[in-house]
Amino acid sequence: MTEILENLESSQVEPLVRGKTWEEMKPGSTFRTAKRTVTEADLVQFITWGGFNEPLFYDASHAKAGGYSGRLIPGAMIYCIAEGLILQTNVLNGTGLAFMHMELSVKRPVYVGDTLHALVHTVESRASSKPGRGVVTAHVSVRNQRDEEVLVFTPVRLIRGADYQEAEH
Repeated sequence: MTEILENLESSQVEPLVRGKTWEEMKPGSTFRTAKRTVTEADLVQFITWGGFNEPLFYDASHAKAGGYSGRLIPGAMIYCIAEGLILQTNVLNGTGLAFMHMELSVKRPVYVGDTLHALVHTVESRASSKPGRGVVTAHVSVRNQRDEEVLVFTPVRLIRGADYQEAEH
């Protein structure tokens, strides 16, 4: 067995997981990501890393005075978690080329302890102006543990096609 691996180059072995090409991302197709519970450590790390020094996110009494029932999660963090959950499905593994545009709306508060997942619905999939590439638009609905929509975003991505050719250097 060792002899087989010694004489094999990595480029000769297909990856176990390959993302979808733009042609495979058919309009009307939908998938659901795994779930993830947002922890206090997640919140502290994100607001520290991102410089979100807004009392709404680190002062529970300030948030309570504003009518909130717990430690609030910034909308930017909800988006990042959802995008991470999408990437963890491997739908874009090796096929994503660029993130081109998005619109985003926060629908309701998310708190420490909430469990999030995303529903991803392909809205449009079309060839780009360059061969071997396509533009895919999706509608992403981020949901909490009660299946309430908490955030919506519409990513537009440049995705490799089935006939994609690597650029020569």
